Amino acid sequence: MPVKRRRRKKPSTRRARSGAAGGSLRPTLIDAAVTLIARKGPQGFSLREVARRARVSEAAPYWHFADREALLAAVAERGFEEMAKGMMEIWSRETEPEERFRALGIGYVRFALAHPSYLRVMFGSEVPDKAEHPALKAAGERTFTLLIQAIAECQAVGQVRAGDPEAFAVAAWSIVHGLAALLVDGKLKSHATTSAEAERLAHTITDCVMLGLAPRA
Repeated sequence: MPVKRRRRKKPSTRRARSGAAGGSLRPTLIDAAVTLIARKGPQGFSLREVARRARVSEAAPYWHFADREALLAAVAERGFEEMAKGMMEIWSRETEPEERFRALGIGYVRFALAHPSYLRVMFGSEVPDKAEHPALKAAGERTFTLLIQAIAECQAVGQVRAGDPEAFAVAAWSIVHGLAALLVDGKLKSHATTSAEAERLAHTITDCVMLGLAPRA
């Protein structure tokens, strides 16, 4: 007698969604959150909306994130990772310490303008205590350490005056971040209406930072 072949059942929607919730779901959810932040801001969306945009069940985000803050922390972590990647590219390209330091400042502004959603979460109030999210805290510290190292190298060749490189890094970061935030929030439209004008402002700001850190006569 001929053997009857069993017809293979198609996976159910629930099973298909469970499969999507494997290794690829976490970055997919982060991508969805970044898109929603760009449209509505960090406070303007829910995990339900993230799930809907990622085309998974409403319960799926909770397989990877305890709550909305945990998802935002993951967005911020990715932002710091991308920023660090850009900083390392500058590091390998610029060999002269002062030019490297300037390029890092300009690169910071470029990153902010290219990724405003990341910037708003990286430094916003939605994740009030980074220490509660160890991976995020570590990613943020890595980027800041690169800035401290850049200043220390400028000090080693006499391009920045003697002093605590970490304190100088805080000062430099505060100034450059202030410019980046003002540009991202559209507060400098009368001074920078194009990306080229924004970059010229970034050059001016980094010049001012270097002048303030220069050795005293």
